[in-house]
Amino acid sequence: MAVKAQVLYDFTAEPGNNELSVREGETLTVVNQCHLPTFTLRSAIYPPLHYANVGGGWVEAQNSRGQTGLVPEDYIQISSAPAAYAASSAGAFNNATSYSTSATQGVNGSDTWAAGQREHWDSTQQPTLAYQGSIDDDEWDDESDDGKSTSGYSWSQSEEGGGTMQRGAAHHAMKISLNKVFSKTPNPEVYLLSKHTPKENDRLPIYMGEVGAVWLYPQTQLDCVVADPKKGSKMYGLKSYIEYQITPNSTNRPVNHRYKHFDWLYERLLEKFGCALPIPCLPDKQVTGRFEDEFIKMRMERLQGWMSRMCRHPVVANSEVFQLFLTYTDEKDWKFGKRKAEKDETGGVMIFSTMDPEIQELDPTEVEQKCETISRFTKSMDDRVKELLSVGHLHWKRCTGPLHKEYQRIGKAFQNLSSVFNTSGYQGEATLTEALTETGKTYEEIAEIFAAQPKKDLHFLIETNSEYKGLLGCFPDMIGVHKAAIEKVKEADRLVAMNKIGPQDKHTMSKNLSTMSYALQAEMNHFHSNRIYDYNRVMQLYLQEQVQFYETVSNHAL
Repeated sequence: MAVKAQVLYDFTAEPGNNELSVREGETLTVVNQCHLPTFTLRSAIYPPLHYANVGGGWVEAQNSRGQTGLVPEDYIQISSAPAAYAASSAGAFNNATSYSTSATQGVNGSDTWAAGQREHWDSTQQPTLAYQGSIDDDEWDDESDDGKSTSGYSWSQSEEGGGTMQRGAAHHAMKISLNKVFSKTPNPEVYLLSKHTPKENDRLPIYMGEVGAVWLYPQTQLDCVVADPKKGSKMYGLKSYIEYQITPNSTNRPVNHRYKHFDWLYERLLEKFGCALPIPCLPDKQVTGRFEDEFIKMRMERLQGWMSRMCRHPVVANSEVFQLFLTYTDEKDWKFGKRKAEKDETGGVMIFSTMDPEIQELDPTEVEQKCETISRFTKSMDDRVKELLSVGHLHWKRCTGPLHKEYQRIGKAFQNLSSVFNTSGYQGEATLTEALTETGKTYEEIAEIFAAQPKKDLHFLIETNSEYKGLLGCFPDMIGVHKAAIEKVKEADRLVAMNKIGPQDKHTMSKNLSTMSYALQAEMNHFHSNRIYDYNRVMQLYLQEQVQFYETVSNHAL
């Protein structure tokens, strides 16, 4: 019995990429059936799929017209499977379930914890999980070039409120690392009660500068150039990808990375620094058009902006994982460094344990006041940045749409009037008709100037504000960790009275809260410094282009 699949969403194939265009509701036949996969703990918790996955989240299928090609696995739903396969698969899963239950109890040493986790999963029905964990090198190398996985999709909201399907935002359960499935929300108490001395190699000093708490900045600013995108292929040419060349100024030696490598770096930075530093998302993922020149150019420009911003941050730029990304020497060096980064134990709230403020300890009340000030500013700036983005997008559309057409119509109307005057046969109006014709042509030229102008000025303004929208979107979670820590410290007196913690523990909590506050202040001072630099630069460019634009329009009118 052939394996049938129902198409859930329309998909348009990339020319020359061995993909198959399908339409919603269409029935496909999945070809090249696979055998039962090897049993693992992962497959015990998540049953294996009943069809052939050729790698990277793609399935080879045939339509009713006999055409065969690759289709994203999350665009289809399997409607039937071979009976023998289904029966053996069910038996394997039943056996695996008992094993996975005992294994979970063995790891955690208590069935109560596991029961609590099951209750949580039952209440959420279908939790949304994003891939962040470690997977083996072979599987990782088969991941999508355009995101965390080709097997997942999410809806992103556009400016007009519509939705667009994006690949890679969700990850199929089969590929989620178990250590992330059972992870908990960052708990500041883990850090607040810890007594630690940062290792010299991990130490992140914080100093008191002219503007307050500041990070330690290097004498030479790290920077890199993202350039020279090239198209490569895998799976014997079945799948293609774009590889970028990144050259840091520290070595001047280029390294090559695909988009999925950038995505891996983002995940590592977010996991390590996300509680203390804003790590903005990478440029958006895209299902179709990934190999078009315009898209590749735009993606490279945005990856350059993202990398430049990471290079400008003294903590991120000096981190081991970021240096690995920029300076690895060969495949062995890359894989070794990747595994080491994925086992880093100083991530989450424990990143604060590496910070060493050489400043007087703050009072918890002062910590709370500074946190509230930062919260109000970032929220207000976030609102205004979104407002400017909305206005900018609307003006772009008007310049390339209504205004462009309006000036074209005005130009056409003048030329039509000139054509009528030419038919009068009256002597002595040649100058007038020529002037009308030239006026019409001038308005048509002005229409083209208006349509081309947003790429010269609005583009950079919108890109900069989009970057800051991403940065500001990180602050609510960061500030949430700080506010949770403040509440924990407020409870310290009560906990001491109940003999749950000692006076020394209370002092440790206050000291560690002070460290968290200095980290937040240092980050805000870094943010303000970059904000002033970025907006000075982009506004200077924008106003220069606006002046040149109106001068050009005036010259055409004369």
